[in-house]
Amino acid sequence: MRAFSRALRPVARTQCGAGHRLCWRSITSVPAAQLSFGQPLHETHPHLLKAGEVTPNISALEYYQRRSKLAKDLAPGSIAILAASDLKYASGAVFYKFHQDPDFLYLTGFREPDALAIIEKLDEEEHVFHLYVRPKDPKIEAWEGPRSGIDAAEDVFNAEVTGSIDDLPRLLPEIVNRSKVVYTDLPQSRITRNILSRYLAGAEPSRTGGIASVFRDSKASIRPLRPLVNELRLIKSSAEIENMRHAGKHSGRAITDAMRQSFTTEKDLDSFLDYWFKQDGCDGPAYVPVIAGGINANTIHYVSNDMQLKQDDLVLVDAGAQYGGYVTDITRTWPVSGKFTPAQKDLYNLLLSVQRTCVALCRTSSNFTLDKLHQTACNSLAAGLKDLGFNMERDAISTLFPHHVGHYVGLDVHDSPGLPRSRPFENGMCVTVEPGLYVPKDDRWPEWAQGIGMRIEDSVCIDEESPYVLTTEAVKEMIDIEALKGTPTKL
Repeated sequence: MRAFSRALRPVARTQCGAGHRLCWRSITSVPAAQLSFGQPLHETHPHLLKAGEVTPNISALEYYQRRSKLAKDLAPGSIAILAASDLKYASGAVFYKFHQDPDFLYLTGFREPDALAIIEKLDEEEHVFHLYVRPKDPKIEAWEGPRSGIDAAEDVFNAEVTGSIDDLPRLLPEIVNRSKVVYTDLPQSRITRNILSRYLAGAEPSRTGGIASVFRDSKASIRPLRPLVNELRLIKSSAEIENMRHAGKHSGRAITDAMRQSFTTEKDLDSFLDYWFKQDGCDGPAYVPVIAGGINANTIHYVSNDMQLKQDDLVLVDAGAQYGGYVTDITRTWPVSGKFTPAQKDLYNLLLSVQRTCVALCRTSSNFTLDKLHQTACNSLAAGLKDLGFNMERDAISTLFPHHVGHYVGLDVHDSPGLPRSRPFENGMCVTVEPGLYVPKDDRWPEWAQGIGMRIEDSVCIDEESPYVLTTEAVKEMIDIEALKGTPTKL
């Protein structure tokens, strides 16, 4: 019987006997009969992943290095605890497509629900990776598809200590009680039918009464984990940037191709992009898109996408694809008819000039931050709008441009949540640059501009001397947009 082998880390370790003595473990083998997992791997999906990858373009070694970096930030004798996401239900038995918790995915590469990861810092040099998952169950898998199981948690996902998630009420108190410090963002306020979620939220009857009581009964100090993981996620590796560039390239192609078409409804344009994102080498949309015709563009997060498109209006499209868990964020605004009106041209030229200026500052040598970039955008837009006849006194700019010019982007659309935008730019940061103008139907503003909304957004990676634009395939120059209308589709 054929078997496969995976060399998963530079040095493999496992717990041996009592205490924390570590010994070497040889390269593992899994019989071919067990070659089924809860997510694509090279052995089952060679068309999607290369040898050694756990998720697209991210190797087992890189996941190991991420955990090692986190362990260096932990105090000796401490643990970090992370939980996988739940399977979310729309109603009854109808569930949404599963989406893994980004922090959990970042550190494990494991893409199934009902899992708990623990990184245990033994001393300054040693740490142990625990991964507790759903066990294999042929009856359930016949309905729901393969699970990776406990053996794969060790053999494929590189865990030194593994076990069934069902044993968590028995196992977790012992681990917590031997720790001096616990870094975690649990429990979370999420009560569902899911066993793990109910346990983590303290709603599942058990001897421990849930994870909250485990922490309460322990002498360990409880500290937040997210700030530590945010620091790791903020600076992207070359593999992460490649994934974001892949998503950006294909997203840009889709949006550019949409500009060629004639759509009569927002829904039609939404459906076109959804298909493009799935068939052109990506995993699908990264978020619910904004397809906003006319005055709908003045609603920043308009997602109804159910109105007709009028020939004299602009359409604002905020949409991007994801690849390997990494997202891209793009916004383009173009005329439904293919030709800008004079009023639309005046506002678009100003907005594009400001956006290009801000993109050019996305480099470490500028000594900028996102907050400083935002102030630059506000000042430039205010000056330009004043030249166009706008009264820019008092709160004018915050009314016409009510959101921030950018945010961090990566595994999340708004990546590293909670991290301040006052951080100086560093090589490997990925941000969005998205100035916008939204003119209400209000006599405070010039009549010719009322009701016009537009935004131009790119995802950009910070480099030393020049920005690396991840979404360059989405055209934004006015002459290019107008030249596209009616040209042959690339779909």
